[in-house]
Amino acid sequence: MITVIQRVTQAKVTVAGEDIGKIDVGIMALLAVEKNDTEPLADRLLEKILNYRIFADQDDKMNLSLRDIGGGLLLVPQFTLAANTQSGNRPSFSAAAKPEMGEIMFNYCREKASRIYQDCQFGQFGADMKVSLINDGPVTFTLQMS
Repeated sequence: MITVIQRVTQAKVTVAGEDIGKIDVGIMALLAVEKNDTEPLADRLLEKILNYRIFADQDDKMNLSLRDIGGGLLLVPQFTLAANTQSGNRPSFSAAAKPEMGEIMFNYCREKASRIYQDCQFGQFGADMKVSLINDGPVTFTLQMS
């Protein structure tokens, strides 16, 4: 699993003109599922996202996690993160999970995140989403579980 997390002051996902997920201060996470990903990997990734210390403490040091600040989590499926871009001028998606498996794993992450964290919003698997955000910092990290 690959995710790009961004510390945001606000973020939202719109599908067909309707806002389906929206947070204020927190983390927007773009999530890609790869062929061999499993539920235990997803569990580890979600815990890492929730506990990753990217928010400023009283000394303006990145020492606080999403859990510490009680911010929102916006989890958005984005299979293109699994692209191999090492050669040529067209990305290869051979490492990405098939759409059926990607949807199963994204739904697993959605359900698990909702159980373990109170302020979760989500994008929609397979939809043409419009994602907007205000990146705070900017602070952006790539996390990968394998």
